[in-house]
Amino acid sequence: MDKFARNGIRVVDLLDRDGLRAKLEAALEEKNDLLAKVYGADRIDVDAMVEEYVEFDRRIDPFVTDTTALLHNALADGKTILAEGAQGSLLDVDHGTYPYVTSSHPTAGGCCTGLGVPPTSVDRVIGIVKAYSTRVGNGPFPTELTGDLGEQLRQTGGEFGATTGRPRRCGWLDLVALGYATRINGFTELAITKLDVLAGLDELKVCTQYRIGDKLTDRFPTDLDALSKAEPVYETLPGFGDVTGAETVEDLPQAAQDYLAFVSERLGVRIGTVSTGPKREETLVPA
Repeated sequence: MDKFARNGIRVVDLLDRDGLRAKLEAALEEKNDLLAKVYGADRIDVDAMVEEYVEFDRRIDPFVTDTTALLHNALADGKTILAEGAQGSLLDVDHGTYPYVTSSHPTAGGCCTGLGVPPTSVDRVIGIVKAYSTRVGNGPFPTELTGDLGEQLRQTGGEFGATTGRPRRCGWLDLVALGYATRINGFTELAITKLDVLAGLDELKVCTQYRIGDKLTDRFPTDLDALSKAEPVYETLPGFGDVTGAETVEDLPQAAQDYLAFVSERLGVRIGTVSTGPKREETLVPA
């Protein structure tokens, strides 16, 4: 909130102690009233905070630099930059299921706005997606499984928040939502994770369209009300058995290979990586 209100404290502000104190005083004038009068908390002492952050600056000073220049120099030297996004595309503050979103840009474009590298420097975008769908918190989830099967996916896949332990909502793979993510990110390849979680199911369903009212669509609705009314239209594929121990994608059961091929063909994006478990050796790269 402070960032977009134009009164946030930045790392560069740590370099000027007097300037830092002035900015903290201005920020805390409002924040202390909020803390004391709304939350009944103690006011924050400006001098104590300045001392705390000056000490903090001493510790991080060797690592503070002009990161945009650092990255541009790396590109000029022919080096490769790997940027990792957090969360998911549907949580993007602009392109996600607003208002059930985060406050940043987890889409591929966030690489450019967050790091200051030009879009022309991005030549590979890997879309990381589970072999099924999950969502944390509220918001429309057309393919959600709320019964025993949903709980089975949650338990088998360990679908609980790493920090909060909050259970994730689980459902069948949604190619309407994934197709939307593919378009807005410009995926050049997919990394399919947790394929092993689906092993042992008799059949697998994949959502290929939504039915909204009396209309079918393969376009992801931008209107939250329409999305909340969307009914998934599924195609059913045969299930597959144990995938652990496979050393290559070609070692997987044929039904598992067919599942991956179905996803790839429908999205028009090749699959570059498949994981059948959390271990490094369980990450497979197709030949």
